[in-house]
Amino acid sequence: MNYREESLKMHEKWRGKIEVVSRVEVDSREKLSLAYTPGVAEPCLAIQKDPEKSFTLTRRWNTVPVITDGTAILGLGDIGPEAGMPVMEGKCALFKAFGGVDAVPLCIRSKDPDEIVRTIELLAGSFGGINLEDISAPRCFEIERRLIEDLDIPVFHDDQHGTAVVMAAALLNALKLAEKEIGSVRVVINGAGAAGISIGKFLLRLGVQDLILCDKSGILCEGDPNMTGAQREMTFLTNRGHLKGSLADAMKGADVFIGVSAAGCVKKEMVCSMAERAIVFACANPVPEISREDALDAGALIVGTGSSEKPNQINNVLVFPGLFRGALDVRARRINFEMMLSASRAIAACVKGELSQDKILPYAYELRAHEAVAAAVAEAARETGVSRI
Repeated sequence: MNYREESLKMHEKWRGKIEVVSRVEVDSREKLSLAYTPGVAEPCLAIQKDPEKSFTLTRRWNTVPVITDGTAILGLGDIGPEAGMPVMEGKCALFKAFGGVDAVPLCIRSKDPDEIVRTIELLAGSFGGINLEDISAPRCFEIERRLIEDLDIPVFHDDQHGTAVVMAAALLNALKLAEKEIGSVRVVINGAGAAGISIGKFLLRLGVQDLILCDKSGILCEGDPNMTGAQREMTFLTNRGHLKGSLADAMKGADVFIGVSAAGCVKKEMVCSMAERAIVFACANPVPEISREDALDAGALIVGTGSSEKPNQINNVLVFPGLFRGALDVRARRINFEMMLSASRAIAACVKGELSQDKILPYAYELRAHEAVAAAVAEAARETGVSRI
């Protein structure tokens, strides 16, 4: 199937992937008076006295916006907010299908962090959490940081943290098969934008000791002048041997390669140069850094990609529905590292009895995985004191 052509046809047929459906009937005078005027005045006054009641008297408790400015849509780049709407609608459909979360797409016509932050702050009282999506680096870091500081509901940039959570789950299981310890492996990440930096931070907290971060110019090293602020901060935590050179240089002897970068940038000889029982996660979309077949032929033990057409799809759809489900269920004030770590471990545990070189993660459509994530996240929120209930 030509997915691109068929998808365009289906989008023309669907005319949108989500819709609003009423939860109440208004087919009589009595029902109309209860759902709307005059009866609705009473819950309005109750919320005026106690705004927290907006979580129990309205659908706020289960509603999340999927917010973008259109600057980093999939692998398409800055195509604008309207052009990002199909992705945001799709994300909303996945929220509902896998987490039971009501999500609405919000595409903002601004690239100004101040305007974006202010817009979201003004709308936050309508939602139980905020999902940021496809906002380019480095602005995405500032936008998320400011919103977390200012709001009392969870703020989550899925491109950063959802990707990190599922990548960590994949790595935990792959390391079991490779019979390697997380503290003794060398990990190379190619792509030093939002996803790559977040994955790096997460893996360092998970126990990785030897991490090298690369971008299109090669290995990031402390003291390099041409870096963003976020990249500069990472150089204080990574590449402690101050290695310099290209991606090929970084991959020599590495145990793990993680790609969130560009199609075809990894050659077979680069995989051949890695350590024995190497792990390759080539997740550039729609075309990976190296094909699964080439990586295996070059000697990799385990290969994961972002494609649903290949074994070991590594996709954050395994994360965000269950993570928000768990956070909303306990009315969490924020999403912290412990909640994300619990999500990673829950995802990894879902294939405990099926773990193999061709299945290191559950399939995205397995509801048990999303339910496990939700339960683990809710428990971690309670244990770390960020839940309201």
